[in-house]
Amino acid sequence: MTATLTKEPAAPAADTPPRGNRRRGRLVPYWLLLPGILWLVVFFALPMVYQASTSVQQGSLEDGFKVTWHFATYWDALADYYPQFLRSVLYAGCATLLCLLLGYPLAYLIAFRAGRWRNVVLILVIAPFFTSFLIRTLAWKTILADGGPVVGALNTLHLLDVTTWLGMTEGDRVLATPLAVVCGLTYNFLPFMILPLYTSLERIDGRLHEAAGDLYASPATTFRKVTFPLSMPGVISGTLLTFIPAAGDYVNADLLGSTDTRMVGNVIQTQFLRILDYPTAAALSFILMAAILVMVTVYIRRAGTEDLV
Repeated sequence: MTATLTKEPAAPAADTPPRGNRRRGRLVPYWLLLPGILWLVVFFALPMVYQASTSVQQGSLEDGFKVTWHFATYWDALADYYPQFLRSVLYAGCATLLCLLLGYPLAYLIAFRAGRWRNVVLILVIAPFFTSFLIRTLAWKTILADGGPVVGALNTLHLLDVTTWLGMTEGDRVLATPLAVVCGLTYNFLPFMILPLYTSLERIDGRLHEAAGDLYASPATTFRKVTFPLSMPGVISGTLLTFIPAAGDYVNADLLGSTDTRMVGNVIQTQFLRILDYPTAAALSFILMAAILVMVTVYIRRAGTEDLV
């Protein structure tokens, strides 16, 4: 006789969660992302769609605006206001370069030399954020006043002759000139450069500097071959965080500059709030965003951290 053996089904492992619990567990990250996604949709995506619709409208405030798909508004806006676009890129680029030149030594000092004073210096870096952006910019009108000590020192050192030759100042005054606008941009956005640089430098292992010294590398060579390449993620982040808001800023050009130093942000503000030409203002906004997006993409591809570290 042949006995027939029936195999009992294996009991589920005691530590295996039920299928419903596994499904809910996979959905948890999406539920956590939902508030942020809703925020972006309501306060970013929908306004962008509305602005895109506004940019192709025609009409007036009295008769109303209607969507006519008038894409020529973009070309007209660019043709009329391209000097302001170029000026915005120039001023933002100068301010970003100055922020890098001023911020890198300070970030290096905080990361490697500050010691127990590190937190104090970091607080001093972010302390300007406790004051209104507008008040900080207005303070520069006093700092750069015609009879102030800064202008007097520049005159004594004959530096204003050089800046006048470069087209950054006019005669013996600094206010209402490109130099004043660049100074305001540099001061207001300097912390956006210092903090990413400090974060990147602080992560560098100090033993790499010791190894470079053991290999008879000079301090300059160690900085050029070790420190600066490893800090490139902070350099890229800092330049982006500085250049992007500086290119769209209008407060510094409005308070420290003149009609000859107007940036594209000033034009957009005027079109929205004074002239009430909403299609042109919306088109200028989209052109600015597209230009910055292209420049940032090219910059990241040419100076990507994956190729530099």
